[in-house]
Amino acid sequence: MKQKIVIKVQMTSDKCRTKAMKIAAKTHGVISVALGGSEKDQLVVIGEDVDSAKLTCLLGKKLCYASILSVEEMKPNAEEESDDEKPVILNCTITTSYPQFPRLCEVVVYDPSPSSCSIM
Repeated sequence: MKQKIVIKVQMTSDKCRTKAMKIAAKTHGVISVALGGSEKDQLVVIGEDVDSAKLTCLLGKKLCYASILSVEEMKPNAEEESDDEKPVILNCTITTSYPQFPRLCEVVVYDPSPSSCSIM
């Protein structure tokens, strides 16, 4: 199934745009990648069997923020499309935001019956 995915990505410079396009182009099943939107902050990905959630999470990890704007199923030929059949459009938002610093986790283990040490 060929699909068109539009992802909003935080891209402030040309370097970020290039990085986002490289990440999307390396994803399995992607046929083409383009920039869209008035501020060039949307990534338009066309491909077959592309995992949109996985791609959005990957972009979010590398570029700090990404969300899915739309996912559309594309028909092979526009001539075959009738008036009754409209493309399926799924509007959903998956927001991934990662802090700029690593998270530290502290694990505390409590042993309710500690082994007693006796010195003889």
